Amino acid sequence: MNAIVLKHHDYGEADRILTIYTRERGKLRALAKGVRKVHSRKGGHLEPFTHVSLQLAEGRNWSIVSQAEAQHTYDDLKKDLETIGYASYTVELVERFTLEEEENAPIFNLLKNTLTRLNRGDPAQLVTRYYEIRLLDLLGFRPELKTCVVTGEEIRPENQYFSAALGGVVSPGGGKDLSGAVPISVRALKYLRHFQRSSYREAIRAIISPEVQQELEVLMQYYLTYLLERGLNTPSFLRRVRRESKGED
Repeated sequence: MNAIVLKHHDYGEADRILTIYTRERGKLRALAKGVRKVHSRKGGHLEPFTHVSLQLAEGRNWSIVSQAEAQHTYDDLKKDLETIGYASYTVELVERFTLEEEENAPIFNLLKNTLTRLNRGDPAQLVTRYYEIRLLDLLGFRPELKTCVVTGEEIRPENQYFSAALGGVVSPGGGKDLSGAVPISVRALKYLRHFQRSSYREAIRAIISPEVQQELEVLMQYYLTYLLERGLNTPSFLRRVRRESKGED
């Protein structure tokens, strides 16, 4: 079974409970017995972000990891704290948005490809924005970016509003007084559309100013938080890492 380790926590004296996302069965929890022992052969194969080949046995409460062999450990992304933050964010989204035992091979492939891109040093913010847009598609939450979700009219090339509750862009006339709608610049909207319609190879060529990058990040957090009905943990970690890298308090 192909799996990516999303997270783990200690259990008992030497075990760990893993949350994994598998190509074959979607999200699962599994018990790795004795993995915290010094001489455990499985320990290094079951760290977060690792793409691993597993054999599972059915236990009373959880599946039991009987064999584990790492396929990709993505060691390069772990050398930089900010990149670790982006990788943590990608796995947190999958962990939060998916239910156990719901197979979705395209989500597995998207997650694996995104970790590969971060590991080889592709621009992390572009990698992440593309990942968010594609993940929303696969989850059934594709935002409407071409027509106004209130009037149905085609969006014009001007600054607009975005409504998380309605799942898309609202024209200036409808969005100005719409509760919960937030502004979106024509430049930010242009890039979101680009990510939505393009292959990764095409999307990664985008050259986006820091100001628009920040706008896109805030907008996506607004939408994702609304869908989840709660905040995410990793964005605050990323913001703290960036402040520290700039020498800010």
